[in-house]
Amino acid sequence: MSDKIGQVIENIEECGTKFVRLQFVDIHGTPKNMAIPLVKPGDIEDVIKDGLLFDGSSIEGFADINNSDLILKPDPDTFSALPWRPEEKGVCRFICDIYWPEGKPFEGDPRYILKKALEKVHKEGYEYNVGPEPEFFIIGEDENGYVVPQDEGVYFDVEPVDQGTDVRRELVLGLESLKFDIEVSHHEVGPGQHEIDFKFDKAMKTADAVITFKQAIKAIVDNLGYMVTFMPKPFFGVNGSGMHCHQSLFKNGENVFFDADAENQLSEEALYFTGGLLKHSKALSAIVAPTVNSYKRLVPGYEAPVYISYGLKNRSTLVRIPASRGNGTRAEFRCPDPACNPYLAFAAMLEAGMDGIKNKTHPGEPTEIDVFELNSDELAGMGIDTLPSSLWEAYHALENDDVVKASLGDHVYSQFMDIKRKEWDDYRIQVFQYELDKYLMI
Repeated sequence: MSDKIGQVIENIEECGTKFVRLQFVDIHGTPKNMAIPLVKPGDIEDVIKDGLLFDGSSIEGFADINNSDLILKPDPDTFSALPWRPEEKGVCRFICDIYWPEGKPFEGDPRYILKKALEKVHKEGYEYNVGPEPEFFIIGEDENGYVVPQDEGVYFDVEPVDQGTDVRRELVLGLESLKFDIEVSHHEVGPGQHEIDFKFDKAMKTADAVITFKQAIKAIVDNLGYMVTFMPKPFFGVNGSGMHCHQSLFKNGENVFFDADAENQLSEEALYFTGGLLKHSKALSAIVAPTVNSYKRLVPGYEAPVYISYGLKNRSTLVRIPASRGNGTRAEFRCPDPACNPYLAFAAMLEAGMDGIKNKTHPGEPTEIDVFELNSDELAGMGIDTLPSSLWEAYHALENDDVVKASLGDHVYSQFMDIKRKEWDDYRIQVFQYELDKYLMI
């Protein structure tokens, strides 16, 4: 630890840092932080060792008001200067773990939930890697104040139709300064929709990266005079934004999903992990697609996966096994969206996949036809079920899935369910313009 603290102090000196943000996320995955001014770089040492006390009752899903003291402890490995803040007397950030004052990890900390899941597989010799693909819309307002996409571009368009070329350039440069390994950026299918992919990594580092990615993109785009939304379905009639999650397990530096001698070069672990994702997909959807709006994305006709099946290269299935083999062998789970809390989502997906391995849950034969073209009778004949069509269905599926419930722990599960029940009740009692247009004159 002393070596890490020394490196942090050196980094702070090099960056000319004046303010240190101690960052964490609430149960939704929304970043929160407190900023500490530094008189000299060495002041950070006590903060890293002792942490900083804060009121946990003010954070949704955290502590009760009668037992609210919690401590933020910075993870030295997450130090980063913030490129969207002024360079002079700049700002750096640490992602923090949360503890009770007596030193016990706080069971409501989403980062702790993922740590627990990872510790279980580490004991079995596995390393869990995730490569997410978060999509987003760059938006503005029209002359009437309505939210509209920034442009009318579609998949892989170029300027002038794609109005986001320069914005994506600035985003990539900003993300690279935050140590992101960017693989590709491009215009997505929807008008104003974009995707910037970064290289897969160990699950905890990737979950931290998703939070940083969203925060950085919003801040950089705001500085450019635009707005960004990671809302799953902001516009009717066009594709929504997903966050497909490519997942793999490594052991001793080798990808255990790859078997050169097996059919399709997929190991039993790859198939069983896929089987676990499929088996628990209805409950998983409550966590990886966690808003009422998520289920307006998960409908047939907009490339979003709704049918519980898997395929080799087949983009109409819920789980896809891309063509890459060797260390690139992976299972792509396609229903998550960028509104999810990545710590909870990765923990739940990992537990579901490992349950598949533990119980040898075979996914059956891959589906190699366009599932979107099948009617209800054909789907039933092939034994293909569908994901929940609403948040209400999803959280009821979660209630009945002991594996996915356990992945959250008692505290987070209880808080999560209370929040989602209230969210659904609030949504269902609203009267929308659609209803007025359709039913007012009855």
